Amino acid sequence: MIATELTELLRIRVPVVQGGMQWYGSRILIYVSNATEPDVDRVGVPSLVAAVSNAGGLGILTALTQPTPEALRVAVRETRAATDKPFGVNITLLPTINPPDYQGYARAAIEEGVRIFETAGNNPGRLIKYFKSHGCVVIHKCTTVRHAKSAERMGVDVLSIDGFECAGHPGEEDIGGLVLLARAAQELRVPYIASGGIADGRGLAAALALGAAGVNMGTRFMCTVESPIHQNIKDTIVKATEQDTIHIFRTLKNTARVFKNSVSKEVVALERRPGGAEFSELRDLVSGARGRLVYENGDPDYGIWSAGVTLGLIKDIPTCEELLKRIEKDAEDVIAEMGKKVRPKAKL
Repeated sequence: MIATELTELLRIRVPVVQGGMQWYGSRILIYVSNATEPDVDRVGVPSLVAAVSNAGGLGILTALTQPTPEALRVAVRETRAATDKPFGVNITLLPTINPPDYQGYARAAIEEGVRIFETAGNNPGRLIKYFKSHGCVVIHKCTTVRHAKSAERMGVDVLSIDGFECAGHPGEEDIGGLVLLARAAQELRVPYIASGGIADGRGLAAALALGAAGVNMGTRFMCTVESPIHQNIKDTIVKATEQDTIHIFRTLKNTARVFKNSVSKEVVALERRPGGAEFSELRDLVSGARGRLVYENGDPDYGIWSAGVTLGLIKDIPTCEELLKRIEKDAEDVIAEMGKKVRPKAKL
């Protein structure tokens, strides 16, 4: 058994968090189109969340997957009915003109007894203060050390450090996890977990060696038996390699790593034209509703969908229990093997 600050704080057996998986592409879509409700996927839902928690990790329910705070209440109750283990709720702050009722979602989760929250996005201070006033554990996701230090000052308990390998938005500085996690070890006082590029026990062991207290996985959990996405998308993930992702929105300064398909390649081609592309020219291609249908109809070329470079590491579709048991054992084996490489210095 691997014991870390994360397992002790969250009362979980395996230091693995299932990322709050939300439709990343909707961030620009909402901001530009003045939409009132985000288009989100259906991955961070009760069935998967409970399966991860029952397997020893921390499942995360995505608040904005639910259309209203009251619907989130129902989802929390469904999750609790399926597991007696700890689970959390993700609230991602989107740069929208007409933002969702973040406070309403937070209040509903608190009133339903949730005490672990994952936050992401800009200006989380108000939410963090609200959660901490109710004795909650707060995990905040960020892509730079300076943002992590800012969140640390706000009082978060754990930081989730997103490296350039991650699905969705890696930020604009293109810093890979190897350096980013080592920098976090130099600068941060609170525990942090590695996010992006992790899909197996070797990755967990590497993250621990870099000072992390655990890992966050999104793409890997998409490809499990309990994941509610279409079987053909799971099969597509298994067949894919680490070369099957692409960055869109580079020219719009809102980079997102997504699956490389005909739609995402068309977006990039438009962005690379002399003079670039206006969002109005990309709007229909990157529609959140269109991307969400990928998970429902099973056509990987139907729209934009998020995927990390861990595509190259995913070779099967296990249950969450099988996956976490394997990760736990493999990480323990790697750590034990590394220990054998340290030998006493020969006496001269």
